Amino acid sequence: MKQETKCIQAGYTPKNGEPRMIPIIQSTTFKYDTSEDMGKLFDLEASGYFYTRLQNPTNDFVANKIAALEGGTAAMLTSSGQAANFFAVFNIANAGDHVIASTSIYGGTFNLFNVTMRKMGIDFTFIDPDCSEEELDAAFKPNTKAVFGETIANPALTVFDIEKFANAAHKHGVPLIVDNTFATPINCRPFEWGCDIVTHSTTKYMDGHDATVGGVIVDHGQFDWMAHKEKFPGLCEPDESYHGLTYATKFGKEGAFITKCTSQLMRDFGAIQAPMNAYFLNLGLESLAVRIPVHCSNALKVAQFLEKNEHVSWISYPSLSSDKYYDLAQKYMPNGTCGVIAFGVKGGRAAAEIFMKKLKVAMIATHVADAHTCVLHPASSTHRQLTDEELKAGGVMPDMVRLSVGIENVEDIIEDLKQALED
Repeated sequence: MKQETKCIQAGYTPKNGEPRMIPIIQSTTFKYDTSEDMGKLFDLEASGYFYTRLQNPTNDFVANKIAALEGGTAAMLTSSGQAANFFAVFNIANAGDHVIASTSIYGGTFNLFNVTMRKMGIDFTFIDPDCSEEELDAAFKPNTKAVFGETIANPALTVFDIEKFANAAHKHGVPLIVDNTFATPINCRPFEWGCDIVTHSTTKYMDGHDATVGGVIVDHGQFDWMAHKEKFPGLCEPDESYHGLTYATKFGKEGAFITKCTSQLMRDFGAIQAPMNAYFLNLGLESLAVRIPVHCSNALKVAQFLEKNEHVSWISYPSLSSDKYYDLAQKYMPNGTCGVIAFGVKGGRAAAEIFMKKLKVAMIATHVADAHTCVLHPASSTHRQLTDEELKAGGVMPDMVRLSVGIENVEDIIEDLKQALED
């Protein structure tokens, strides 16, 4: 099936007389006839559900749809994109381990890695995504367990060279994890370029309507954990909390990562997406392939307008032919990148604040990547925990305005920007 069809059909196939739409299984628990039946579930000897803190049928239907869109073998919904990124890394990196991450990632993820997970004993090296292959190779350590980046960085709009980082990761026997939130599987499928694990904040384009917070982890199912078993004891050695079961042996390359993530991390942290939220997420997914091209078309026209406007000091949008990441964007996302644009208003922070106050169609909001056009000043909001040096290292200039172009009529969006930029 093509992506447009998967958005509608994948993940759930109703049988004769069953609901056409994915049903909302709004139940915390599930009934079984015998203790033996339930015991098989706790021992991971049988598939099924016993407590929604770990798994829920509604969630799995939606996760399966996203796995199909990305080309993965297994997926798991989480309560947020932050939870997805945390679980994806923590599933294979523990105290005493090391992870390489791009400097150009979302500020909340940077803070998760650089502050919170450091407190858990995990070391991080942040590297310029534009680094040379030699610089990247030098960043690896014997205890490195993963490499992490974003397809299109939020809000710097850096395009991540997936193939370069995948080759380096595999050379050192570790997986590449890519946050594909901005590109979505409509514009980019990182697995096709060597990525091993994909994450999303489903709160953004996948939901698309400001309705639900959520995240997802998708496994490509191709990384050979047992070939590097000394690096990944959690997957390749017996888990005593499940009677000595070894995930990589029991579930193979296709299922080991997500099964461990579900049966250990979701069991212990409980950061599951609510079934009702998963239902709403599925409604967003059904129109994803229709909405994304409109976001991209509108954003390119808006970017071309801003590029020529005398009140704009600089602009970053990977689909602009003048952008430094244009060639990489054409390689990985030839049909479009995203609806998010970064630019500076002449006059710096003060001028940017006046501009944002004058907007009538675009709203000031912390959100991004949904049907509404909205703006944000990252340095004073989402990235305010970072120093100016950290901001610049991540490609976020202190005067940056992040514009998320929605699916309204593009002439109305441009007219709104035009009047707000005028003196």
